[in-house]
Amino acid sequence: MRQYAETGLVALDLANTWDEYLDDPERLPDAEALRRFCAELDEPGADGPDALWQVREVRRRLRAILADEPAERTRTLAQWAAELPVRAVVAESGGAPVLRLAAPEQAALAERLAVRAVAELLDVAAAGDWERLRLCAARPCRDAFVDRSRPGRRQFCSTRCANRAHAAASRARHR
Repeated sequence: MRQYAETGLVALDLANTWDEYLDDPERLPDAEALRRFCAELDEPGADGPDALWQVREVRRRLRAILADEPAERTRTLAQWAAELPVRAVVAESGGAPVLRLAAPEQAALAERLAVRAVAELLDVAAAGDWERLRLCAARPCRDAFVDRSRPGRRQFCSTRCANRAHAAASRARHR
């Protein structure tokens, strides 16, 4: 059973490893959980004793970027990308060459995840979904998601959050 790779995007799945609905919201409590997270997202495992702390710092930066409005998010993402050790790699996609961002070969896990997250966010923007990148409107949830609904008005990350928010609104109306 997959526990972490809900969207398949490191940027969103890592940001969503903090779940306010849980008694202990930390979904990456130890090195073993970090190893499972990496395995699910096909990322080479953790390295060094500070890897967990560094990955949590990457998560903090991602959550801050995702909480911004799209215009500010662009500026914050550009600033973070400028701080990262990034190299350009030419890859093949559908028989055509494409330019991809990659971390240096010997980069630490947190740097690899950060570079991969930035590259994925750029792909989301290039696909025209930058404005549809949202945080869940249900409190206390703040999970990130890409709104792929036809009208583009989705507010909640899941039916769990939508049901809770609608039930709370109904209770408030009937009081």
